[in-house]
Amino acid sequence: MENQANSKSTILNYGLYLGIIGVFIHLAFYATGTLIKFGWLSGIISFIAMVAIIILGIKKFKADNDDFLTFGQALKVGVGIAVISAVITTVYTLLFTNVIEPDFQVQMMEVQKQAWLDAGMSDEQIEASEAMAEKFSSPVITIPVSIVVSAFFGFIISAIGGAIMKKTEEEQY
Repeated sequence: MENQANSKSTILNYGLYLGIIGVFIHLAFYATGTLIKFGWLSGIISFIAMVAIIILGIKKFKADNDDFLTFGQALKVGVGIAVISAVITTVYTLLFTNVIEPDFQVQMMEVQKQAWLDAGMSDEQIEASEAMAEKFSSPVITIPVSIVVSAFFGFIISAIGGAIMKKTEEEQY
């Protein structure tokens, strides 16, 4: 493999695509007023986009690499795409919760409180749960966790895709 392709441009381009798609999905749900009620659907659509973009990115890298791909290269490209997109969506989320819709966290907490009440939790349990949720919703916690979770899913997706698409020069002969 003397003429090995550079993965950096593939990772940056497809990570940018995935990040922008994630932002547009979120904005579409926000613009239609369904973000709070159907936020879980936004997550599912974003995950499907993540699978598609990572697989397309790995395929692009393989095509650029004379149709050769090692398992390690697939992991590198897939996790790289996931991390770049996570950074983009994290920056957008900070912008959204601090500038575009500063009351969003409060609105989400009200919905959650109602769900806890409907589940039959006592006022003390709800207060304790609310305090815990507020601790875990700070940017200091959410930023690293979202990047790590995205990298984890990127690893799983690219491991499966890499195992299927892997082709080395040794297999050629």
